[in-house]
Amino acid sequence: MRIASYNVENLFDRAAVMDQASWSSGRPVLEKFAALNALLGEVTYTDAMKKKMAALLVDLGLEKSDTGPFVILRRNRGSLLTRPRAGGITITAEGRADWVGSLELIEEPVNEIAMRLTAKVMIDLKADVLAVIEAESRPSLAAFNQEIIRALGGEPFRHVMVIDGNDTRGIDVGLMTGPELPIGEMRSHVDDRQDEALIFSRDCPEYSIALASGETLWVMVNHLKSKGYGSKSSSDARRRLQAQRVREIYQQRVQEGHRFIAIAGDFNDTPESDALAPLLQESDLRDAFTHPRFDQGGYPGTWGNCAASNKLDYILLSPALWDKVQAGGVIRKGMWPGVRPVKWEAYPEMTAPEHAGSDHAALWVDLDI
Repeated sequence: MRIASYNVENLFDRAAVMDQASWSSGRPVLEKFAALNALLGEVTYTDAMKKKMAALLVDLGLEKSDTGPFVILRRNRGSLLTRPRAGGITITAEGRADWVGSLELIEEPVNEIAMRLTAKVMIDLKADVLAVIEAESRPSLAAFNQEIIRALGGEPFRHVMVIDGNDTRGIDVGLMTGPELPIGEMRSHVDDRQDEALIFSRDCPEYSIALASGETLWVMVNHLKSKGYGSKSSSDARRRLQAQRVREIYQQRVQEGHRFIAIAGDFNDTPESDALAPLLQESDLRDAFTHPRFDQGGYPGTWGNCAASNKLDYILLSPALWDKVQAGGVIRKGMWPGVRPVKWEAYPEMTAPEHAGSDHAALWVDLDI
């Protein structure tokens, strides 16, 4: 059985702000979007909150209209604000119950070549079980599976599942499996909390797959807190909290008698980091990337230039699965290889960075189970 993990960076549509040529220009927008969304969700709006909300709306380009360059304010019913003739914005609502609507990121289509190369990677993986990171939704993933993968001569996966998570940008995690491996029991952790604060940025879904041997394979798919926005200390602390919760869930399954458990995804940190210590240093899980039978393809990382500091993607294995590893490897052909020098072989259609299927490599491991 081949288990794989791939951060697809969206399939059909992606938030326009996330396609900025420089992250330095996109990051402030996402930070302000998150701050405004949090304030809009408050039960009661204080004068200080209203002042901050008005300033953020202006900063996001919504002073004159509900549509800005990257954000849309949808107001369905009730009254949230007015725009005085003299300029500026006045918040008229006293709390969340006074208006119905939402703040949303504007989306744009993914580059057509990038879309095809994402599908090529998924085909070349030849995976029986594929953990997918940053899929917009289950309908999008299912359509991509049936339409794009099939159009390029690939065999679509039989089973496709995404549980909608906590990220408002439409970057969820999911699982795709072959015809002989239907997805069984599923458990979501979108509502796991610490002191009323949500733990997971997306989710930590658990998927069970019945094996012919009579055993059950559990696959947990993760996309831990990024380093992209928020302070380093708060991001690291959130990521460590998430890693701790993933370990707790894993240990619970072990206590229930399950031997075959894989935890896959984009963890947004390096193996030696304190944030990932609960998984990589304080549990019996092993990173498939370090198995003697795993071929790293000449590079220690999985993102960007694939340096050691960019090892962000993982397939963690329980001891019983570690002992079953037959082979493993990395597919980087869908990543931009650079030009001086070209770092790895890429698909010939890729002639510019925007053609990359993803900034992430795809990982796979073969297990004799």
